[in-house]
Amino acid sequence: MKPGGGRAKGAAYEREIASILHGLTGVGFKRDLEQYRSASRGDLVPDDPDFPFVIECKRYASGTTARSGWWEQACNAARAQSKWPALVYRFDRCDTIVRVPINIFLTKDEGWRSWVEMSLPTFAMVASELMGENPNGFNVR
Repeated sequence: MKPGGGRAKGAAYEREIASILHGLTGVGFKRDLEQYRSASRGDLVPDDPDFPFVIECKRYASGTTARSGWWEQACNAARAQSKWPALVYRFDRCDTIVRVPINIFLTKDEGWRSWVEMSLPTFAMVASELMGENPNGFNVR
């Protein structure tokens, strides 16, 4: 791989996810170029401040499940912005998976130790529903 190839692959994946999510939710997203300078930033910035998630994107050649460090990175960025974490990842020749805390579906607080994974279209539907149910913000940890 040529130098910077991993970063270029990651940037292309971020643009791809931004475009897909825009098509599914109507919310516009742009890449957060400050993400390289600060660990408390996600990869994509929504144009709607009510979007309830901080999105961390990961694109790798091989694997079967998300690495624990990816989830920690997403959670740290979400805490810094008082939103829910969303880890969007894909391995070559696999579908995109989105991990979010199970708390968004439960009344009991499980913290962010427990999560659920879903497809990107399902994630877009959940995000849209959460935006409609709680337009004044979210009580997140």
